[in-house]
Amino acid sequence: MRLTKTMRWTALAACTALAISACSTGSGKKSSEQASGGSGKKGGSISVELGEPQHGLVPQNTAESEGAEVLNAIFAGLVDYDIKDNSPKLRVAESIESPDATTWTIKLKDGYTFHNGEKVNAQSFVDAWNYGANQDNAQEALPFFDKILGSDELAPGKDKKPTAKELKGLKVVDDKTFTVTLKAPFSQFKTMLGYNAFFPLPKAFFTDPKAFEDAPIGNGAFQLDGKWEHNKQIKVKRYENFPASDGKAKLDSVTFKIYDKLETAYNDLRADNIQITDKLPISAMGTVAQEFGDRYIYKPDSGVGYIGFPIATNPAFANPDIRKAISMAIDRESITKTIFSGTRKPADDFINPIIPGYRQGALGDISKYNPAKAKALFTTAGGLPGNTMEIGYNADGGHKEWIEAVGNQLKANLGVEVTFKPFEKFGAILTALGDKKYSGAFRMAWSMDYPSIENYLRPIFSKVAIENGSNYGGYVNEEFESLLARADAAKTDAEGIKLYQQADDILIKDLPYIPVYTYMSSAAYSKTVKNVNVNAQGQMDLADVELA
Repeated sequence: MRLTKTMRWTALAACTALAISACSTGSGKKSSEQASGGSGKKGGSISVELGEPQHGLVPQNTAESEGAEVLNAIFAGLVDYDIKDNSPKLRVAESIESPDATTWTIKLKDGYTFHNGEKVNAQSFVDAWNYGANQDNAQEALPFFDKILGSDELAPGKDKKPTAKELKGLKVVDDKTFTVTLKAPFSQFKTMLGYNAFFPLPKAFFTDPKAFEDAPIGNGAFQLDGKWEHNKQIKVKRYENFPASDGKAKLDSVTFKIYDKLETAYNDLRADNIQITDKLPISAMGTVAQEFGDRYIYKPDSGVGYIGFPIATNPAFANPDIRKAISMAIDRESITKTIFSGTRKPADDFINPIIPGYRQGALGDISKYNPAKAKALFTTAGGLPGNTMEIGYNADGGHKEWIEAVGNQLKANLGVEVTFKPFEKFGAILTALGDKKYSGAFRMAWSMDYPSIENYLRPIFSKVAIENGSNYGGYVNEEFESLLARADAAKTDAEGIKLYQQADDILIKDLPYIPVYTYMSSAAYSKTVKNVNVNAQGQMDLADVELA
């Protein structure tokens, strides 16, 4: 999954329904190809904004935006995603082929090494995937290995012990080749492989996984420069042995400066104390385009913002009609226009508009502001105990204003007294939800791991994602599970999308979360850098950045 602190965030107005292009507002940033404008200064160092990652910097245990931002700089995966149309393109892989979408053969390119000099080979991937798939290791990315043959033995479920040590669907053929056998056909498997869950790991990781968390050894364009200084900074430097064919980093080094307030980061950007931020505070939305001009990036992002409910642990939210009433009591247009200055758009599906399979207006009436209908449904459904509710949110992501606006609307339209619980850091609310220690409604968001409609369904709402994943509400629906399985095995993309849409319809009927808005990437950078770009996952392409 890709849970985000602010979701790289600012609403979606897709240039097309199916592809990400380098469109912008009138003063928006041009694409990196257009903006390069000649050679920049060689080398140099910059600082960029980051929030404190939730876990140690292990690819298989990183499921949120802040840690993923760092991993994107220091690791290279089998595939990457094209900045223009979001299609998968080979990176470390030389080829990824299958005759039946069940058995896949993956061949690797020469030239990639880990930052300690160890060669990246087939075993590097197989060992990493086996580790991520074993429930004893409690990795966040465990659900992503569920499709591989043997995953049931490695992850048999709560209160059960694994009966195997390796996925029987993984076989090393030679140094540059391995095969993957899935439980059933899955045509989108290649598309998945750009997600950090599928990154390789060096032998050094298995010697001391704990030490690796603060000083990871990757295979990407940058390498760690010292250890992660928690709540302060993470420093990386150019990896000189990175293959030139994949694009060596142009900068000498980058410091990820860790902030707990976006306003502070933005002020540092304006003073050139940092050079890039890919998250902007709400207070900047009305003026950032004018102040930064072509150095303001405004382009389609894959994020969806929700209000979530712990329906498995808090019976107050168990009735879908209560959740539907709350949804219709939220004025999405007002929030996106007034709070976000039009830089987010009202959500009308669980699927993001840039993803094939999105349907405009899929949520129907439950996404339309209708206070009278909301109040009537809320009353018929019995309301909430004590006529009160609490909404939790992470205070380091710029959410206070819109969450309080939602609370005020619920009070005005449903008569509910809403209180708020700010968590100091994004990781804190994720941990509290994962440990079932928080039972209020909560702010949540999702950005794609890979460009597929399936990625907006299974990782957030499936059974397997309850214990190992992002199903923080504990939602379970067997018809939903069955439709996902059928869609996975579809013989064509069109057939698969149709079945995934039927699974989406189940979510719309049950409404375990309320989709509130979708995002645009909203980032800015100083005059001292150039070639800045942000992908649809909300990550900076730091290897291409140069001093101006």
